[in-house]
Amino acid sequence: MPARFLLLGDSHAGCVGRAARQAGLPFVGGPVGSGRDFLGPFFDVADGAGEGEPVFRDGEAGRLVREFLDALEVTGLAGLEVPLVCTFGLSAHTVATRQNWDVHRDRHGTVPEGFLRSTLFADLVRAAVRGALAFYDHTAALGLRVLAPLPPQRVPGMSDPTVFFAAQTVVGSELAARGVEIVDLRARVTDGSGRQRPVFCHADDTIHGNLAFGRLVIAELLDRGL
Repeated sequence: MPARFLLLGDSHAGCVGRAARQAGLPFVGGPVGSGRDFLGPFFDVADGAGEGEPVFRDGEAGRLVREFLDALEVTGLAGLEVPLVCTFGLSAHTVATRQNWDVHRDRHGTVPEGFLRSTLFADLVRAAVRGALAFYDHTAALGLRVLAPLPPQRVPGMSDPTVFFAAQTVVGSELAARGVEIVDLRARVTDGSGRQRPVFCHADDTIHGNLAFGRLVIAELLDRGL
């Protein structure tokens, strides 16, 4: 059966791919690196590799993407005929690394709410994920349909929870402004504190979703016609 979508992303894409395979849903792709790999600049646009095609700076990521495109029998993203499901730039726990925000804490050690709603904070977050935003600018220019699942709402000890949620809001708004469809399952997978419920958490780490979470993502993708 022909693939229903191309999956590209960091490790958060893993449970989505596993759920799709278990459901027998044909797709191509999977994780091509870690979350931090796709925050800063990670690709170049070179006409020599095709008309306006992104060329990944990391050789292994580029090799995997090339294999996925070959499996779809297209020469590049410009020829993609199925939707792109992508998690680039949604590594909110990395953006929210505590040490990065220490300079902005008040005397009580918290990052003030007013700062989290400020233009300065939004500018800092946009700068932190500028590589991913450039990628979504590019997919928009190519006219691709792109869907981005929000990450599991898990905040590891290395990250500041208030920054995590505020940064996620900024990034989500930026992606939506670029025509990306946000797959937001928070109302279904979180508790009263906004954190991921254990039933949707991978048991062996502090950041990933499990197969049950991936199934919900797949169900939402199917509801959207993929």
